[in-house]
Amino acid sequence: MKTFVGRKLELESLKSAYRKEGATLVVVNGRRRTGKSTLIKTFAAQNHKARYWHFSALAPGVGVDAQMQRDHFCSQLSHLQPMAQASYTDWSLLLHEFAKYISRGDIILFDEISWMAHEDPAFVSKLKVWWDWIVDTQPHCLIVFCGSVSTWIEENILKSTAFFGRISLTITLRPLSLSESAHLLRSRGFKGSPYDMFRVLALCGGIPWYLEHIDPHLMGEENIKKLCFQRNGLLVLEFDRIFNDLFGKQGSTYKKILDNLKNGTLSLAEIRDKLAYAHSGTLSMLVKHLETAGFIAKTPSWSLKTESEGKQSLYRIDDPYIRFYLKAIAPNMSKIERDNLTLSVNQIEHLIGLDIQMGLQVEILLLQNRATLLHSIGVDSIDCRFDGPYRQSKTTRSRGCQIDYLVQSRAKNLYLCEFKFQRKVLGVEIIDEVKEKMERLSVPKGLGVVPVLYHLGGVSDTVVSSDFFYRIIDISDFLS
Repeated sequence: MKTFVGRKLELESLKSAYRKEGATLVVVNGRRRTGKSTLIKTFAAQNHKARYWHFSALAPGVGVDAQMQRDHFCSQLSHLQPMAQASYTDWSLLLHEFAKYISRGDIILFDEISWMAHEDPAFVSKLKVWWDWIVDTQPHCLIVFCGSVSTWIEENILKSTAFFGRISLTITLRPLSLSESAHLLRSRGFKGSPYDMFRVLALCGGIPWYLEHIDPHLMGEENIKKLCFQRNGLLVLEFDRIFNDLFGKQGSTYKKILDNLKNGTLSLAEIRDKLAYAHSGTLSMLVKHLETAGFIAKTPSWSLKTESEGKQSLYRIDDPYIRFYLKAIAPNMSKIERDNLTLSVNQIEHLIGLDIQMGLQVEILLLQNRATLLHSIGVDSIDCRFDGPYRQSKTTRSRGCQIDYLVQSRAKNLYLCEFKFQRKVLGVEIIDEVKEKMERLSVPKGLGVVPVLYHLGGVSDTVVSSDFFYRIIDISDFLS
């Protein structure tokens, strides 16, 4: 098996669910490539006495219909269990045929279950009837519904009356943490510096499948060139695959929303204006779908004075790869296809301003690791009233202000956090930069502003001795 890193909490939850007598239903969802099926495969391997059944669906495409999905399921079954090959014209018949071979302690994975339901509107109803039959007849087994189309799972399984009260455990698999991602890279032989490792992570995020394709014999920039700036590079092709597989014909609409978010945060009204989209509930539904899929994040606005959530929320891309593709790969696609291997690392740097892009990429990466950020400034999650990127709009009474990360604690402190990712040592200019933000921020009476600096390239002795920052945090420590 491949190197498996992290997921201790998820494995413990599965272990607890598996201990229960009788049939147990688990739902696992999350972004594509986060390792959902690998998680279940690893859990099954840890329970080596259990028989493991893994059924994967065909990705929707031209010619792929409901019958083809059933035939594919049956073909996999015949490989796992010697049986006469047959073609079933109904899911109910096929599922009950499979049930004949289930025995005590089995672990069963239905992978990409939304694809199994392709072009069969009664699939969920048939699955529910089958599940109820399993409950009545099987003394002990674990059945897992898994999928990347989180919106389908949300609407058809988690919120469905068909499965209400029947699901014992739901796992939403998030990207690996910074330390877990670094551990995975090191376990595969990557020997780059913390700076080099952050360049890789700022592109791939904590997505295990991407990290597994990093060549440990190349440094960060060479890996970026190979994956992102060569014809047919893995991450050159990945974006279209994701949106074709997850969203089908509507993929282009979702892409337009993301394209408008690539430069920073926007409210729903601002997204609507940029897209010239009609006032209806459709846009908010599409944005919600992208949020559920793990591609964007929603940060509610809040009042510093009343500590209450505002009506307006800000949306931002929450996936490093998605943003990098939109900002750096897509605009240069014709050049990538034309020049292919002739592009040197220096040419790529000149083409996209790699260092500038990386600063914004690392910001997304750090915001994905909210628990790590809070811990680094000594704030427990229970003591955090609000946190996230903060945007103060310009009014007649206040100046505009944008803060990388702001934390408001129950102790009446505002932690104003600045992210800096660069090779050079930071000088006293960083103090002036943060001071200006502090002056612009409209701070209600009774709140204290606590400046925090996150950096990688080092800070000068002058900055350290100034005692201006509450904490100066080297983000390379997050890789330990």
